Amino acid sequence: MNFLENEITDTGERTLESVGEGGQIVKEAFAAFPSGVAALCAQIDGELIGIAASSFTVGVSFYPPMVMFAVQNSSTTWPVLKDAPNIGISILSNNHAAACMQLASKGGDRFAGLSTTTAETGAVLIDGSPVWLDCEVVGEHMAGDHTVVVMEVKSVSAQDGIEPLVFQASGFRELETPVAA
Repeated sequence: MNFLENEITDTGERTLESVGEGGQIVKEAFAAFPSGVAALCAQIDGELIGIAASSFTVGVSFYPPMVMFAVQNSSTTWPVLKDAPNIGISILSNNHAAACMQLASKGGDRFAGLSTTTAETGAVLIDGSPVWLDCEVVGEHMAGDHTVVVMEVKSVSAQDGIEPLVFQASGFRELETPVAA
């Protein structure tokens, strides 16, 4: 049974399925949750290193300001990137879908054609992003097949009028005009 086609009982209530070891039903359930997309990048020994993450979370702590994301334990980029003194986090804009796919690729030049800004700290930021954060890694915590990375925000820049890139159901989405609360 497909996650999005849950059995409806006579009372109109859905039923829950056991996930066992996870698998496709868990992936489908998690894909239903929309998220922003962040690029995490730095310059290390003169080379630009970066990844894209849809598991990025802000507001982990306001004092000190902290953010987090989860990275697959199989990543070959994170072991290199995590050793940078500072990592730039760019919340990608709705014009960055191609850049996101490029940064998420397993081969080729992830930065070909991308316009970036490198901070004095070595943090690399993607131009045209609504939010830039310059961060330091403060903790890593194993979580199944991923590692949760907690980072302290050292500096920030926010630009009004730029819509974020949203990822949901294995595709990119655009935000609509907000509905009054």
